Amino acid sequence: MQATRVNEIDLLRFFAAMAVVLFHYSFRGYTADSMTVLPYPLLAPCSKYGYLGVQLFFIISGFVILMTASNGSLRSFIVSRLVRLYPAFWAACTITFVLILLIGGPRYSATLGEYLANMTMLSGFFGVPFIDGVYWSLLVELRFYALVIAVLMMGRIHQAQPILLIWLIASVILVIQPIYKLNGILIVNYSAYFIAGATCFLIWSQGMSKTKAGMLMLSWGLAVFQTVADLPIFENHYHTPINTCAVVGIISAFFIVMVMVALRRTGMIGRSRWLLAGSLTYPLYLLHENIGFMLFNIAYPAINSHVIFWGTLLVVLGIAYAVHILIEKKYAAPFKLQINKSLDALGRIITRLSLQVKR
Repeated sequence: MQATRVNEIDLLRFFAAMAVVLFHYSFRGYTADSMTVLPYPLLAPCSKYGYLGVQLFFIISGFVILMTASNGSLRSFIVSRLVRLYPAFWAACTITFVLILLIGGPRYSATLGEYLANMTMLSGFFGVPFIDGVYWSLLVELRFYALVIAVLMMGRIHQAQPILLIWLIASVILVIQPIYKLNGILIVNYSAYFIAGATCFLIWSQGMSKTKAGMLMLSWGLAVFQTVADLPIFENHYHTPINTCAVVGIISAFFIVMVMVALRRTGMIGRSRWLLAGSLTYPLYLLHENIGFMLFNIAYPAINSHVIFWGTLLVVLGIAYAVHILIEKKYAAPFKLQINKSLDALGRIITRLSLQVKR
């Protein structure tokens, strides 16, 4: 299967990121967890649904990651993911850590050890606090990558459809009858989104079928069921009512839009280039939360809340752009080259050791 750029994905990524940013800035930060002193009620009635942007990210990830893995090369997949994730993450983590030291107190703090652990992107697996709360979703992504790597190692990526179907059925069963460790391995809380996105890629690359349509319907049903079931937790934490119909409508809209992308029915949007929007998404997502809250806290109430809110958003977008230009674009190729050299060297060492063992 030939991997090509799907323009709509870039725009959808940016939309998802902005939904999360507005959720944090105008709702979550002030409403709960004492993250910021700045209230912004103007957007809160709508932006409180922005947390669902993460679910859209997971659908997109299912699409893109299966596209990336579809050539069957384990090495190519691992290298592409390392190059895509780490340079921007290292930059964002470092910027956030420095600003925590400079302007974070008393709400925000981090030690050098926590920073170094976070730089691995694996800190959450070992109970080390995140430098920024948004990193939790990276752990979910890494679990998904691990499943894809397992399929690549077995040489079964060409059988993606039956594997996805088995994963989907297992997820439904595990929702009904949870098995703690297996639920974690199969990412049952979010598997419906990854499976839906991957199924959309199969539709995009191979065409629609009754099986794929059925998988999408079951994924949608599972996603809606789980999201609605979690609403009381959200409402209790944030002390605010959530419209169930709105949540179902938003989740449904994500599925409908991704199916339109898969069927290549997005018209002018699909023919237009949204490369800059897509490029800003990852650094924006990594940088926005704690940095934004810290800027809110030092500026409010001395400065008008509207100026702080929109000014901070522009500042964070500017930092994200700088990270993309100065880090991602500049160092992606050298980083990829270094990874490949290291893998080649490791391969030679393994070959020599194997020969010695045989002797």
